[in-house]
Amino acid sequence: MKALFLAGGLGTRLRPLTENLPKPMALVGNRPWLEHLLLHYKEQGVSEFVIAVKYYREMIESHLGDGSKYGVRIDYAVEKELLGTAGAIKNAEPLLSDRFIVVNADIIHQVDLASALKFHENHGGAVTICLTEVEDPSHYGVVEQDGDGRIFRFVEKPKKEEAPSNRINAGIYIMERRALDHVPAGQPVSIEKETFPLLIENGSGVYGHPIGGYWMDMGTKARYRQLHWDLLDRRFPLPIDGQDGEEKGIWLGENVRVGQGVLFVPPVMIGNDVTIGDRSVIGPYSVIGNGSRIGSGVRMTQSILWDRCKIRSGAQLNECIFGSGMQVGPHILHEAVCNRILEVQRQ
Repeated sequence: MKALFLAGGLGTRLRPLTENLPKPMALVGNRPWLEHLLLHYKEQGVSEFVIAVKYYREMIESHLGDGSKYGVRIDYAVEKELLGTAGAIKNAEPLLSDRFIVVNADIIHQVDLASALKFHENHGGAVTICLTEVEDPSHYGVVEQDGDGRIFRFVEKPKKEEAPSNRINAGIYIMERRALDHVPAGQPVSIEKETFPLLIENGSGVYGHPIGGYWMDMGTKARYRQLHWDLLDRRFPLPIDGQDGEEKGIWLGENVRVGQGVLFVPPVMIGNDVTIGDRSVIGPYSVIGNGSRIGSGVRMTQSILWDRCKIRSGAQLNECIFGSGMQVGPHILHEAVCNRILEVQRQ
């Protein structure tokens, strides 16, 4: 069985960070999320992948390649124009198996795939939609199910007190190839708004299975920060590169050079080949990307730096997110989100 990752969109909601890269390639814990995703599904027993791409195909393919360095196989399904979720799946159909998994690649999650597959095999329908439970479903499309898990309607953004459940679409599907018979080829189609309602109506069998575990749509800068705080607090048990320091909650990569009088206030994650100048205070809740240079006397709290950032001496950063290659300082910045030297957005 193959897994199809939908990675064709531009990821506009994380701009400016994802202005020049697809959102699934945003760094999570100093590694592109798409790479984490690949490794997670490999651990779940998947060895063949298809990645649906439109924009920045070269960036994704240059990083992941054909999958051989991860011990898997990767094929690429290229969209000439954006085809929507169902259209992208239909476009990839020649590369898919009779039963396959579809994953919206910008959704942060961990799934017990064996449990979902067992549920899917037992109900015999065309589709299993993996579901996650949220406290307030009023911002999402909520599912209504019968006692066997069969979905018979979606309620879009109901009032909290009127929602039929707190279960929403987690963006992960197990599908039989026959479901694609109902998707027209070569045109934009939404699986959520068009295909699933059609399959429910014609009796193909659409079921929902709660996945449990961690789930986060990193589509806003606030949620992107929270994702990292959850990672550092280990509420999101994603593997963290680097060795724990002498004090719990401090992860140091390889070839980290730390100056005199530097104070780490956990939790903190430091990537590889990082230099931190004398008397700097890093943390709490700070992530420093690979190859970054931190000057002396820098104060950095609740901030995330991608790779190759340079923070000049004396800078103070609070609740900031800097894209790769940023150079900053000496400034006092609060809630800044930067992707270029001259581009700063405040929330």
